[in-house]
Amino acid sequence: MYEYLNGTVADVAPGYVVLDVQGVGYRLLMGNPYAYTIGQQAKIYVQHIIRDNDQALYGFENQAAKQTFNQLLTVTGIGPKSALAILANADTTGLAQAVASGDVGFLTKFPGIGKKTAQQIILDLKGKLHLTPEADPTPAMANVDPALADAMAALVALGYPDKAVAKLEKPLTASGATTTDEYLRRGLQLLS
Repeated sequence: MYEYLNGTVADVAPGYVVLDVQGVGYRLLMGNPYAYTIGQQAKIYVQHIIRDNDQALYGFENQAAKQTFNQLLTVTGIGPKSALAILANADTTGLAQAVASGDVGFLTKFPGIGKKTAQQIILDLKGKLHLTPEADPTPAMANVDPALADAMAALVALGYPDKAVAKLEKPLTASGATTTDEYLRRGLQLLS
């Protein structure tokens, strides 16, 4: 229903932020509301969830966090509160690595996540939880042509592993491509 809201942070409280968007205050439940300060202009990605007779808007700093939240909700035993608790940890790389390596111990340190739920997270999300350049900017990506960076992000969004896409940076740079479309086509050729 909503993708994001642009506005001024009107209030910051434990568990939520109130974002004033043209005179309407939206209460956004967040894993880390203290990333924002009162009076700050902010673009917050949102997910509207309706359960039983309850509605809530959940807020995220970026698109990648919202995507991870929605992936966590597909796991049996994980609700919005548990997913937010997991996302409250700023180390999204650690989460992706824990899922990829089957590290139950890392996942059980989150509130409300026991051994069985951690195993279910690994089972359901292994191979599906990817970090995009937006969520994990690397120093190498800082100097990359924006068209190349967009093409690499598109390849990750298509489901190709981050490591395989990262290895394409040098061959694609040397390919002579100039547009995102050209980089994407050549990247797909190299990956197949």
